[in-house]
This record gives sequence, structure tokens and C-alpha cells, in this order.
Amino acid sequence: PYDEAVLLTSVQRALSEAEQASERAAAALEAETRLASLTERERQVLDLLAAGRPNKVIAYELDISPRTVEIHRARVMEKMRAKSLAELVRMVVAVQQDGGEAER
Repeated sequence: PYDEAVLLTSVQRALSEAEQASERAAAALEAETRLASLTERERQVLDLLAAGRPNKVIAYELDISPRTVEIHRARVMEKMRAKSLAELVRMVVAVQQDGGEAER
């Protein structure tokens, strides 16, 4: 004995969750591919941006000018196709959660 409505609801929820997980994995893979296109310096800037450091602090830590940080930041945003810093950080987190290279 089972309730058809409960069973159907459970199956629909499971299918929806599986689809969402698949979409998250695809987005993480795409972000990981984009991360691989970054130069070493762009990756350093990205890591510090994701850690919440302002441009001036990044410049000091990497021993480069703030303007150079701005240029690297713009290239990172372009290569990652991120419209905002928040979106960029979400991409990095997605790759980390998926076990990608962002954990290095």
C-alpha cells in the first residue's frame, strides 16, 4: 500500500534535485576550464580577490602596482566571463566544491 501522490511527489523532487546537481557540475566544469586559461599571475590575483583582499592589499602582497592589479583583475573577469566580483567568487567556490583545481 502506498499513496500515489506521495510517491509521484518524491520522484519529481528526486528528478529535480538530480537535474540541479547536473547543472551545478556542468557549471563547475566550465568554470574549471576557464580557470585553466588564466596565467599564473592572474590566478594569484584571483585567489586574493576571492579571499576578499582589496586591490591595494593585493598589489602590496604581490609587489606590483595597484594599476597592474586592476589590469589583471579586468583580464580575470573577462576570461572567466564574470559580470561581478560576487559571480567570480561563486565560480571559484563551485570549482572548489566540485573538487577542482581551485583548491591548490
